[in-house]
Amino acid sequence: MAKDSSFDIVSDVNMQEMDNSVNQAMKEIEQRYDFKGSKAQIVLEKDSLKLNAEDDYKINAMLDILRGKMIKRGVSIKCLNPGKIENAFSGTLKQDVEIQKGLSKEKAKEVAAYIKELKLKVQAQIMDDKVRVSSAKKDDLQLVIQNLKSKDFGVDLQFINLR
Repeated sequence: MAKDSSFDIVSDVNMQEMDNSVNQAMKEIEQRYDFKGSKAQIVLEKDSLKLNAEDDYKINAMLDILRGKMIKRGVSIKCLNPGKIENAFSGTLKQDVEIQKGLSKEKAKEVAAYIKELKLKVQAQIMDDKVRVSSAKKDDLQLVIQNLKSKDFGVDLQFINLR
């Protein structure tokens, strides 16, 4: 009897590359003419970013710079979930940006439902923050990966543990 093959669908962020992106963005911000003398800063915390600046133009510009650095370092910009721009202390503004790690229950259900719609002989199983797909045929698994890559779920998907 042939053993089932499987792989996992996850949405993960390389935090070391995220840290490097933040550091590069801060270097560029410090050198840019439109940021001279400003209190603009990006702080990377465990699962979020804190942006501080004098006005919303600078906060949006900082976010654009950060996204550019993330793209160059191979970090998906889909993991960023910017919050509202709010007032902070001494006339500055702040924005909290959540870094999404893992698949939420809703996204996992959406991915599993899409896999079922493909009508291939595969089983999709939701496991915490990932989806495991198994089948007797590796070709079917590769078709699932191909179809998932062509559809946008709003998060960056990685395919790991192909066995």
